[in-house]
Amino acid sequence: MKCLQMTVRRIKQSERVLDELQHQGYDVGRLQWKAPGEFRSIVYNQSGFDVDRNTGRTDHATVDFSKIGTFHVRYHRPVPADSEIRQVILKRERTGDWTVSIVVDYDPDYPAPPAVEEIDPDRVVGIDLGITKFIHDSDGRAFRPLDETADRERIDRRHRDLSRKERGSRNWEQARRRLARAYDRVQNRRNDYREKLAHEYTTHYDAVFLEDLDVTAMAQGERNSRNLLAMSWRKTIQAFERHGKKNGCHVIEVPPEGTTKRCSQCWCATEKPLWVREHRCPSCGFEADRDYNSVLEIKRLGLTNLGVRTECQQVGQGMAVSMPAETALPAGTTVVPAKRVVETGSPCLKEPPRAASRQG
Repeated sequence: MKCLQMTVRRIKQSERVLDELQHQGYDVGRLQWKAPGEFRSIVYNQSGFDVDRNTGRTDHATVDFSKIGTFHVRYHRPVPADSEIRQVILKRERTGDWTVSIVVDYDPDYPAPPAVEEIDPDRVVGIDLGITKFIHDSDGRAFRPLDETADRERIDRRHRDLSRKERGSRNWEQARRRLARAYDRVQNRRNDYREKLAHEYTTHYDAVFLEDLDVTAMAQGERNSRNLLAMSWRKTIQAFERHGKKNGCHVIEVPPEGTTKRCSQCWCATEKPLWVREHRCPSCGFEADRDYNSVLEIKRLGLTNLGVRTECQQVGQGMAVSMPAETALPAGTTVVPAKRVVETGSPCLKEPPRAASRQG
């Protein structure tokens, strides 16, 4: 009965959200009812569950659900001892694995970001998100995107395998799960990569500046939509904001308009087609890589928005001592392949999501 009540509550909440969006002028349509096989989560609140986090085993807990049974949970971070559990969500993923999400009411003791007047311009960084270079920063480093060639070939192969099976049969279900695991593998690799980079940047700098990209509008163009969506820029920005809050780092978004055209030294705007990869300012003579000039302008705008006063010529000068992620490459390497980023990151992003706890 408790789970049925929560299901009705979720439906009413969804209806309220649609009504609010419609009141704001959006064309929201109507709720779509899920087929029985697509509704895969059960929400418990207040009662109907019992969480035992002191089992004597590392990274292990048990969750007992009334009228269902006991689940052994391998969590990626422990539930805080002084927290109050508000909800427990049991979900069966498309891969066939089960996850248990424990939502807690908890006020973490995160460090406060440094005061604006105490920020050193040498301890801030501007970041440009791209396709050929996933990240290009104002300290002259670049990280290539993940090589997903093997993953895409695996997905295409498993799509062909699924198409040859009789829908609804046991073989079809096994092929469907293998396809879901292939998609899950790609998503986990992307999550792991951006979480590593966001963690390292926000722990090594006092402030990180990024472009406020409208990814939805950019993906509606005629070309490159698949690559644009594969970069997951909005999720990357959200990862930086989350880690910035956790690590006491300012994460500032700046307007992207004109950052590629303007010279970072004299602010003179110059039209540059996409295939022109070098910046040559006709006004002051400043020459640099197109992406490097862009991140210097992002850094200048970020400092202005944050309220840090600095000379234009100081922006981008002086390389940071620490690299934002261990690279396992020789010193002096500028462009870092994604596979060389070996910082540990979150272990849950490297494993199938069988069971993990989540703070809310």
